[in-house]
Amino acid sequence: MKRDRKRFAYWRSFALVTGAASGMGRVYAQRLSALGYSLLLVDINAAGLEETAAVVKSEVAAISDWRKEFSGQFRIVTCVQDLSLVDAAASVAAVADGGGCDVEVLVNNAGMFFFREISEVPQKYLSRMVMLHNHTPLMLCREFVPRMKSRGRGYVLNISSLAAWMPWPGVGMYGNTKRFIKGFSRSLRTECRGTGVSVTSAYFGAVATDLFGLPPFYKRLAMRLGVMVTADRAVDSALNAMFRRRKGTMPGLINHIFKPVMVLLPDSFLHWLYRKLEFAWTRF
Repeated sequence: MKRDRKRFAYWRSFALVTGAASGMGRVYAQRLSALGYSLLLVDINAAGLEETAAVVKSEVAAISDWRKEFSGQFRIVTCVQDLSLVDAAASVAAVADGGGCDVEVLVNNAGMFFFREISEVPQKYLSRMVMLHNHTPLMLCREFVPRMKSRGRGYVLNISSLAAWMPWPGVGMYGNTKRFIKGFSRSLRTECRGTGVSVTSAYFGAVATDLFGLPPFYKRLAMRLGVMVTADRAVDSALNAMFRRRKGTMPGLINHIFKPVMVLLPDSFLHWLYRKLEFAWTRF
């Protein structure tokens, strides 16, 4: 993304990134700090969160172009928080208030994944996924969108998925929680029209992170086939769409080709495919 003076935020405002301890969350933190945002980083993983903070701080300290004279304003606030708890969003908002974080960008990135039929998933994991993917992003928007509206400026990036069109066996919980994000984001986006606040949805297919737990061979194969994209490409696509105030983005041509086909596949085929993918079943 361009780092020109017109778009640069001069580290006066904050970007809030959930799931920031690793993977795409860390990449979001790196990109947003380079664009001039101070950071409020949230994750349950305290060690990973501190590692992300250290990486970003070193990158900002190494800046040698025109941005350097403003780098003294850069701040990082970390918040170790289990985002599957009912009051997680309120706890994050309290940390933001206590740290004087003026949140202009909200990235609801935190997520989890398992591949198993719903009746075989332990109840605690079903509840955790709903809370993490639906309840807390909803409540974080409720906490921060009114503040953005009052200032007349803000950006929300909600991470949905190509799986929002895939109510398939094995990914039924994942896909349907991401479908909620798809629909909720559209409603919120419409409600925010004319306020200076935009809501963008990212519909990723497979991204080369540890979320899906693919063995290295299958990860390399998916990358060669274009089914899987790098975390850098996914993050850049999402942030470009967000700052252009677009409705959404779905990187990867094959995902656009495959999307209309997915809803037409018969249940009998999906059942057969699920059984063939036994090697990928999540072991709890």
